[in-house]
Amino acid sequence: MHFAVYLLTAFLSLPLAVARADVPPPPQLAAKSWVLMDAASGSVLVDHQGNHRLPPASLTKLMTSHVAALELQRGKVKESDLVTISEKAWRMGGSKMFVKVGNQVAVKDLLRGIIVQSGNDASIALAEHLAGGEDTFAAMMNQEAKRLGLADTRFVNATGWPAEGHHSSALDMAKLARAIVIEDPEHYAMYAEKEFVWSGIKQPNRNLLLWRDPTVDGLKTGHTEEAGYCLVASAKRDGMRLIAVVFGTESEAARATETATLLGYGFRFFENKTFHERGEVMTEVPLWKGATRTVKAGVSADLAASVARGTVDTLSTRLVLEPALIAPVKQGQVIGKVEILQGDKVLNRADLVAMETVEEGGFFRRIWDGIRLFFRGLFG
Repeated sequence: MHFAVYLLTAFLSLPLAVARADVPPPPQLAAKSWVLMDAASGSVLVDHQGNHRLPPASLTKLMTSHVAALELQRGKVKESDLVTISEKAWRMGGSKMFVKVGNQVAVKDLLRGIIVQSGNDASIALAEHLAGGEDTFAAMMNQEAKRLGLADTRFVNATGWPAEGHHSSALDMAKLARAIVIEDPEHYAMYAEKEFVWSGIKQPNRNLLLWRDPTVDGLKTGHTEEAGYCLVASAKRDGMRLIAVVFGTESEAARATETATLLGYGFRFFENKTFHERGEVMTEVPLWKGATRTVKAGVSADLAASVARGTVDTLSTRLVLEPALIAPVKQGQVIGKVEILQGDKVLNRADLVAMETVEEGGFFRRIWDGIRLFFRGLFG
């Protein structure tokens, strides 16, 4: 199929030679692997062994809480639902919320126990409530990992307790964190909570950056002897959100310091711009044989790009359409692409979708448009 290209915005008025800001090489961290991602565009700004499969330790609980949040969104469970704590959950070692066997605990409290206190007991209790057993819940986690394109991730349990075949990567954890930020902003606020009290026991969030940097508002720490000290953190400054993932540092202090270094580099040397937001009607596309002559169109997801600081004005967008869009068109139907370019390089793209349903036009409209299409060489 041939496509016609329409420029939505031409290059802005710039000198013929655009001065591009030089970006120095990223810092080398005292860690096994790390990734820095721009949350708006999903662009990876720094990648050191980002695909290297490693044990994720309690970073696993990001998926545990994410799956639970999705079940809340779908109405499969309510925050006020009471969960009966099993002996298995109660006996689980490692970091704990300190729930007691036989107690009934609300889902919203277990979520906080997972996110703030990194409770293994809370993770198992919620997994059992949502799926009937931890093994089945792990399968749900892996289904979600597949949906998000986490190619180097496989979950065996809901806690991150060391287990054969349980692994992830810095890049996959960045993708997961981005999904949490975008898909469930309501529950994302929990990741910024500095402490949680349960059964008279106050436990602090282990993410030290929540105390050191007011722009940091999540997400999760992890630690086992095999994994080392790990951290997934997100910060927002001047409208730009970055996600930093660091695997395998030597101490709790080191993971905070190294992650802060990575975030600082990103905010200093990069900037982003969102060109179109999901749900925004950005254009009307010509329509043949329809009840109307055009159909309103927008992007299926926010369309943004991240570039070296000082070069955002070199970006342009273009719309790529089928040469002849023929009714009927259903709402949500993909009818083209929208691309962000820097020069000739495509930095990002999103599907252009119909924002409304348009049925076929009347008999004479269809016949007349068919004749016009034939003579324009666009039919058949």
